[in-house]
Amino acid sequence: MKNRYLYSFRILLILTDILLVNSSFFIAYNVAVHLKMNFNFEYNFNLLLNINLFWIFSSSILRLYGVKSIRSLEQLYRASWKSTALHMIFFMLYLIINLNNSIPRSLLFLFYFVLCFGILASRFLCTVLDPYLRERYQVRKIVAVMGMNDTGNRLANYFQKNQSTYRFEGFLNSENPLFVDVFGKIMPGTCEQIKQAAARGIQEVYVSLTPQRLGEAIYLLNEAEKQCIRLKFVPDFTETLINPFRINFMESFPIITLRTEPLENANNGFKKRVFDILFSGFIIVFVLAWLFPLIALLIKMESKGPVLFRQLRSGRNNENFWCYKFRSMRINSDCDSKQTGKGDSRITTIGRILRRTSVDEFPQFFNVLMGNMSIVGPRPHMLKHTEQYSAIIDKYMVRHYLKPGITGWAQVNGYRGETHTKELMEQRVNHDIWYLENWSLMLDVKIIFQTIINMVNGDENAY
Repeated sequence: MKNRYLYSFRILLILTDILLVNSSFFIAYNVAVHLKMNFNFEYNFNLLLNINLFWIFSSSILRLYGVKSIRSLEQLYRASWKSTALHMIFFMLYLIINLNNSIPRSLLFLFYFVLCFGILASRFLCTVLDPYLRERYQVRKIVAVMGMNDTGNRLANYFQKNQSTYRFEGFLNSENPLFVDVFGKIMPGTCEQIKQAAARGIQEVYVSLTPQRLGEAIYLLNEAEKQCIRLKFVPDFTETLINPFRINFMESFPIITLRTEPLENANNGFKKRVFDILFSGFIIVFVLAWLFPLIALLIKMESKGPVLFRQLRSGRNNENFWCYKFRSMRINSDCDSKQTGKGDSRITTIGRILRRTSVDEFPQFFNVLMGNMSIVGPRPHMLKHTEQYSAIIDKYMVRHYLKPGITGWAQVNGYRGETHTKELMEQRVNHDIWYLENWSLMLDVKIIFQTIINMVNGDENAY
C-alpha cells in the first residue's frame, strides 16, 4: 500500500506541476493581453514546448520527483523552489542565446509570479492532505524490533526519526534476550511476544542477530509466519566491523562492502564520463583552440624546449599514464623527482603566470578526452611520490580507485601544490577518499565552480 501510495503521489505531482507550468504561462499571457501591455508577441507553441522541456530538465537534475523528495515534505519544498529557480535560469539563457527580445519583462514577471504562487499553493495542499492520506491509506508501516543490542537500538532510533513512514511499536523482547534454547526450540516467551505483536497489528518485525546467532533465524521465521508477520533480519556486526558497510548479493552469495563507492555504479560512471567528454570538448574547441597557439608562442619566445611538458604519473588502479601540461620550467633533470616549491628557480616568467592562474593544467583536458583523467578527481602524483607516500601513509592507494582529476575536493579545500609534511599529504588523501565515498554530479559542478573562483581570486598555494 505504501509503494502504491508513493507511486500514485509521484505521478499526480508530475502531472499537476506540468499543468501548473502551462496554465501559469497561459494566465500570464492573457492577463498581459487584457491589461493591454505594450508588446508585440504572439502565443508561440515552440516557446511553450521549451518551457515544458526546461521544467522536466530542471526537476530531473534536482530530483524533485525522486524518492527522498516524495517521502519528505521538507525535501519536497526545497527541491520545488530550487527547480523553479533553475527553470528561470535555463529559460533566461535560452532567450539570451536566441536573442529573443519580443517577450516583454512584464510577461516573464507575471509568468513566474503565477508559477511560484501555484507551486506554493500545491505544496500547501500536500501539507494539509498528506497526514490524512497517509492515515487513510495506512501508508505508515507498523514495525517493531527484536534484539536489544547496538544495531537494534540504532534501528529503533531510525524508525522514531522517520515517523512519517513508520509507526514504531517498540521492542518485543525487552526482558529476555534469548530466542531459541540449546535444543533449537523457540522459547515460549518469544512465541507469546510474536502472538501479541500480531494482535497489535504489527506488520513487520526487524530482528537484530549477531553472526553467531544467525542460525536462530529459521526458527523465528517459522513462528512469525504462523502469525502472518513478516520478519526482517538485520545482522549485528558491531562487535566485528567498525566502519559502515553495505551488503549486496552475487547470485546467492552475500557480499559485504566496507567502503561506499558511488562511481562503482555503472549509471553514475556513465554520467560522469559523458559530463567529462562534453566539458572537455567545450574547453578544447572554444578555449584551447585560440589559447594554445598564443601560449605556445610565449613559451617558445622565453626558453628553449617543447611547448608541452609530459610526465608519467599514477592513474586509476595505479596504472601509469602520460600527463600533459604547458611547460612552465626550464629544461632540467629534477622534474621527475623534485616537487615544485615556492620561488623555484626552474620556473620561467611566463611559467609563473601560467601556474599562478592554473592555465598550465589546460592540456589535461586532452587527457580527459582520451579517458585517462577526469575533470574532477584526486590530483595525479609523479611515480616517485606514489612509491614514497604509499609506504608511510595509511590508505594512500585508495585514492587510486578513481581516475585522477584536473581539479579535486582536496584542491578547493586548500590542499594543492607542494606538500611540505606528511600531515599535509594525509589531509589531501583524506579529502580524496571523502570525495570517492560521497561523489555526485552536483558535487563535481560545485568543485568546478569553486576552482574557477579560486583561479579568479588567486590561490596562495599556486606557484
